[in-house]
Amino acid sequence: MSVIAAEEALEPAVSDTDLRDEIERLHGTCFGWAMGCCGHRREEAEDVLQTSYLRVLDGSARFAGEASFKTFLFAVIRRVAAERRRRDLVRGGLLARWLRLAPPVVVEPPPDLLLSVRAERLRGALARLPRRQREVLRLVFQHELPIAAAAAVLGIGVGSARTHYERGKRRLRALLEGSHEK
Repeated sequence: MSVIAAEEALEPAVSDTDLRDEIERLHGTCFGWAMGCCGHRREEAEDVLQTSYLRVLDGSARFAGEASFKTFLFAVIRRVAAERRRRDLVRGGLLARWLRLAPPVVVEPPPDLLLSVRAERLRGALARLPRRQREVLRLVFQHELPIAAAAAVLGIGVGSARTHYERGKRRLRALLEGSHEK
C-alpha cells in the first residue's frame, strides 16, 4: 500500500509498515496538536504523542476508516491528553488531600516558546476562550482540518463544531482588538 495524500483515509486493514509510514509523515502536525492539548508543555506532549502512537501501533486504538487517518490520529492524541490530565488531577488532588495542601497550580508555558509579541497576544487571547472553542479554532486554522473533521476529532456534532467555531472566531477577534466583552 502506498503512502496516502493528506486527507485521504487509510483502509481499515492496514499493515504496521503503513501505519508507521503514515505516523512518520504526520508527526510534525501531530506534535503541534499534542503541544496544544498539553498546554504547550513539551515533555508532556512528547509523552502523550508516544502513548498515542503506541496505542495505534499495538491496535488498542483502531482506525476504522470512517474519517481521514489524520483526523483519527488527532482524536487519539486528544483522548490520551485528556486521560493524562484527569489522572494528574486525581493524583494531585489525592496528594494535596494527603498532604493537606492546596491543589497543584497549572504552570504557564516557558516564555522561550513564544515566537513574538503577536504570537504572545494570540496565545493569550486563545487561552481566554473556552476549551472547545479553542480546540475547534486550532484544528481548523493551525491544522487545516475542515469543520466536520474537527468535530470528529472532538467527538461532537458538526453543528456544535460550527457554533464553537463561529463563537470562537467572534470572541477571539474581540479579544485581539482589545475589547473585553464576555
